[in-house]
Amino acid sequence: MTDTPLIIAGKIYNSRLLVGSGKYKDLNETKLATEAAEADIITVAIRRTNIGQDVNEPNLLDVVSPEKYTILPNTAGCYTAKDAVRTCQLARELLGGHNLVKLEVLGDEKTLYPNIVETLVAAQILVDDGFNVMVYTSDDPIIAKELENIGCCAVMPLASLIGSGQGVTNPANIKLIKQHANVPVLVDAGIGCASDAAKAMELGCDGVLMNSAIANAENPILMASAMKHAVIAGRESFLAGRMIKKAYASASSPMENLI
Repeated sequence: MTDTPLIIAGKIYNSRLLVGSGKYKDLNETKLATEAAEADIITVAIRRTNIGQDVNEPNLLDVVSPEKYTILPNTAGCYTAKDAVRTCQLARELLGGHNLVKLEVLGDEKTLYPNIVETLVAAQILVDDGFNVMVYTSDDPIIAKELENIGCCAVMPLASLIGSGQGVTNPANIKLIKQHANVPVLVDAGIGCASDAAKAMELGCDGVLMNSAIANAENPILMASAMKHAVIAGRESFLAGRMIKKAYASASSPMENLI
């Protein structure tokens, strides 16, 4: 079966694995993990990462070049729509008019669950201001559709809490969101291992974004490679169409013409 490409805000991407740039021990490890993942899009927390704000500090863009990767500024650490909008505007200025951003407005520090009320407000302001908004959201299909109606170019429901590594705890909701979406649906947050990534893709999602699962692994470079293969395998499994589950055994070999 021929696959359709991943298209976000009018641009085609070869990889369905999106990776973060935080939590690595140094910039070189960030570089090596990103290369091992063969990702096209790398997210950057503008409030926590130097991409030119401080000329005296190491610059992430020196090891992850915007000429090779699509840099996806995100609003991690923002708890209000006002802060998130301001952060996106700063990112656009730092990146020379770059309009593709990942919006996340958090509700509290313990769960890092999205504040949906503030997210909706920020999404509307950013879309009206010409941004292409990929949005982190809850697993509520109604909210996901509303964010699409606002004009977000991708919706990114959590699989489980950010950095928890719990995997996909809400497969039914993820499937509902995907079934009703007309924009890409990418699982964001909660992935812990390669099988989690494959499961997300087998649900029909268009991609997976992760950071902690790779950066916090004992061997981040090897885990990045594992995640690359998992996303590919999960996508192929979804396209192939799994066998129907049965209540009883079914012999692998035919029973006719036995010797």
